[in-house]
Amino acid sequence: MKFVRYGPRGAERPAVLDTRGQLRDLSGLCGDIAGPMLCDLGRFSALDLDSLPLVDGSPRLGACVGNTGKFMCIGLNYADHAAEGGLEVPPEPVLFIKANSAICGPNDPIIIPRGSVSTDWEVELGVVIGKPAKYVTEADAMDHVAGYCVINDVSERDFQTRRSGQWTKGKSCDNFGPVGPWLVTPDEIADPQILKLWLSVNGEKVQNGTTEKMVYGVRFLVSYLSQFMTLHSGDIISTGTPPGVGGGFKPPRFLKSGDMVELGVEGLGQQRQLVIADTASG
Repeated sequence: MKFVRYGPRGAERPAVLDTRGQLRDLSGLCGDIAGPMLCDLGRFSALDLDSLPLVDGSPRLGACVGNTGKFMCIGLNYADHAAEGGLEVPPEPVLFIKANSAICGPNDPIIIPRGSVSTDWEVELGVVIGKPAKYVTEADAMDHVAGYCVINDVSERDFQTRRSGQWTKGKSCDNFGPVGPWLVTPDEIADPQILKLWLSVNGEKVQNGTTEKMVYGVRFLVSYLSQFMTLHSGDIISTGTPPGVGGGFKPPRFLKSGDMVELGVEGLGQQRQLVIADTASG
């Protein structure tokens, strides 16, 4: 199944995609696509989707999961991406946290933060936790996955690498975490390690990869992260990006106001983001 959250930011409603690609409202059956309900999404599989209220028009889509506690990201998880940055594949997964305030809808704008000189793109496979996981084995790891989604791990490279400290401040600016459009349950994705993923800027495809090239796969990552912290329902793991990021070009190419970014992962839908400047005061 493909679960969706739609409506104004901060007031999204739950929905599901029917066989014709139409949104069907789930508000009468659950409060949100979040928390404990993610532990048993299979209970919705017997629904007659045509009996659910049809959502009119083309509403804004929010992040496909709500109330995320942890937004965990894996760095340098594709050997060819590490190579384009002149870096070696790490002996264990590189983990950094993206602030939850960066989370936004799949088609919300990318906002270039004040002082940015190198805002970059990264298409990634996202993994959403269902049943909480602590000290789980690789053999049991997939029992804790609620579903998969598309993520753009938007990054400000100057903030990330040249302004001291850890990566978080280059990864956490407002709207640097588009998530969705859909939360796709595992029964629709036979193998998360054979998915194509791509990203284009102004119609030019700049990333064109496959999750086959991931150094550390989904099963391993869920198990690995659960050794350090409890993974709770609604937590997100962003699993890394293939080559083709702006910082890897010679000379580097970064986003500017007016650019259009489009990206997708096979079976998980597509995102589309207009790049705008941050005009907020304060």
